[in-house]
Amino acid sequence: MKKVTILTLIAAICLSFHANGQTRGEALMNEARENLDKKEYIRARYLYLQAWQALTRENRMDEAVACGIQATALYHRENLYQEGFDLLKRVEASIPAETASGEARTALLRYPVTKERMRMYMKMNRSPKAKEQLDRLGELATASGNDSLKSDLLYTKAVYYYTFGMTPQGDEALKALTSQYGGQAGYDKIKECYYTLIDVGRKANSARMVARAYDSFIAWNDSAKAAAAKERYETLDAKYKEALATIQEKDDTISGKQYFIIALCILLAIFAAALLLCAMALLRFMVLSRKQKKRITELCELDNLKTGFIRNIAARMQPALQHFDSETPPVKAISNYLSHIQEMSILEDTITEPYEMKEVNVAAFCEQLAEQVRHQIQPEVTLCVDAPRISVPMNAEAMTRMLGHLLTNAARHTPTGGKITIGFKKRGAHIHQFTVKDTGPGIPEEKRAHLFMPFATEKDLMQGDGLGLPICALIARKMNGTLSLDTDYTKGALFVIELLA
Repeated sequence: MKKVTILTLIAAICLSFHANGQTRGEALMNEARENLDKKEYIRARYLYLQAWQALTRENRMDEAVACGIQATALYHRENLYQEGFDLLKRVEASIPAETASGEARTALLRYPVTKERMRMYMKMNRSPKAKEQLDRLGELATASGNDSLKSDLLYTKAVYYYTFGMTPQGDEALKALTSQYGGQAGYDKIKECYYTLIDVGRKANSARMVARAYDSFIAWNDSAKAAAAKERYETLDAKYKEALATIQEKDDTISGKQYFIIALCILLAIFAAALLLCAMALLRFMVLSRKQKKRITELCELDNLKTGFIRNIAARMQPALQHFDSETPPVKAISNYLSHIQEMSILEDTITEPYEMKEVNVAAFCEQLAEQVRHQIQPEVTLCVDAPRISVPMNAEAMTRMLGHLLTNAARHTPTGGKITIGFKKRGAHIHQFTVKDTGPGIPEEKRAHLFMPFATEKDLMQGDGLGLPICALIARKMNGTLSLDTDYTKGALFVIELLA
């Protein structure tokens, strides 16, 4: 009796699927997508597994493989790598050794399975294993004879090489991608290629790849525009020379017996040539002016885009860090880095909004600040305050942020027996100057040019993110002042904050 009931229920479910115009595999796949959209990942993974099995039985291999890969992605989303690898092995085994369409069709089905396996090895940071899958992808792309797979292979190579720090190989893959389209006729296709690569890097969470592709795009875009401008200039120059040759040819054919007419014609020709040259010079000046304005606008837009892009990355990464132990040094370093990026973005957005100023006693302020950082200095390092007991207008919170950072840096680099001095001087009726001086090793000359520029150098985040001084420089600008390094001081480092009251 129970068997009859179960068979009846199965038959009713099948009839329901057919009544809706769907097979069982389609219905399970659609239900899995709905659960995935609702972020019910465990339920979605189970339904994708069921859909893969059903679609395989229905011999709908494209959709079956896609469902199997989606289920695998949901496995390694939870770091269940062994289950993911086992499922990929089963999915690959379910693909016929040779389909009715031949070897190319089989390669087309095996390609996404191999690519997902490579993604898992990359996520596990197992470069040799990922390289094996990358080589296998190359074989499958060749066997498939499919141009879109060959392009996807180049994208995948770029992802792999940039992810594991092999920048030259990544650049080579990027070059191979863009070389598919030549000349100005392929401008839009090459541009689309770079945008796609940036999107692939973003989805793969490869910040290195995104940054490299973005830098390459900017360089290529500039060179493409320069080549187009040069081509237009050469065309105009050729026409100009042709016009001059025509004028000269006509002048040579002019003959006459009256010297007055000859002289008049010569004068007219000279005047016409001078007028033409002046007109061309004026036209060229106008064109160059427009190009410069356009270039400045484009650079501003690119800078805003870059700032927004970096801010977006910081905003997206911050919630993800909450899933890690916030007490570990790497997580702390990344969290501080993201906080500094957000702080710098806020300062840039509000750079025209000055701080509220209040009268503050300089000596008391400097002494209090020195006490706050005294525990950070090395043993037997002298910390001195050289400031008069006068009051000046300033924002104490912002000044504490700047001087605190400079004192912390000085404490970190001043060895035992050294000296750190925080000072203040009036350089005029409305000019105030704070200084932080130490007897440490100083700033190397090759680093001075980019000292206050964010993201100018690559650093290990565990040793600092290099954004402290750029942030301090922005704070100084908001206080109607400047932050600079005194390069004439040779006994250590001397930073100068100059404010205009």
